[in-house]
Amino acid sequence: MRIVRGKWAGRDLTSPNDFRVHPTAERVRAAVLDLLSPDLKNASVLDLFAGTGALGLEALSRGAKRADFVETRPSSLHALKANVAALRVRDCTRVFKRDALPFAGALTTAGAYDICFCDPPYESRMLDRVIEGWQVTHFARVFVAEHAPGHELPRGGKRFEYGETVVTIYRAPKPPKVALAEPNEPTEPTEPTEPTEKSPSA
Repeated sequence: MRIVRGKWAGRDLTSPNDFRVHPTAERVRAAVLDLLSPDLKNASVLDLFAGTGALGLEALSRGAKRADFVETRPSSLHALKANVAALRVRDCTRVFKRDALPFAGALTTAGAYDICFCDPPYESRMLDRVIEGWQVTHFARVFVAEHAPGHELPRGGKRFEYGETVVTIYRAPKPPKVALAEPNEPTEPTEPTEPTEKSPSA
């Protein structure tokens, strides 16, 4: 497994020897990050169920500014930390050994992140719960969910199919534009009235 594009293109990533971990295939990761290209520059990224960190690290390779990774499995954490160290990105990353569901549930500020990747075990209903929470708080401007083809997610996202992998992308609604009040028309200065001369008394 390796970084596909960007400044670290071709760099190898460590992957755990754990059948329960299914890193996003390189072609899928490349396609998804291509879709997100306009959103990546200087972006703050959250990688939930991060595994090896491949999605967040690929985003950094393509111009994201910082990334937070949330993972609990010891084998995945070991690989994730090894990848962060190998790419020398400790200064712009944070690794949280936390359950992703309560971590996401604690995010209540809209736009706390620009992009959130969420890739739990396939068919897990934890994904639905994270999305439902995101639809309330919009803690990221863009929410990217990876899931199995038969897993129907809450409405509102755009679905992209890559064989046995489906990626659904949600975008937070843009805040309504506040119409600026038009300034009042300036009033024309009134001409001073000429004083009337009194006729001299006889």
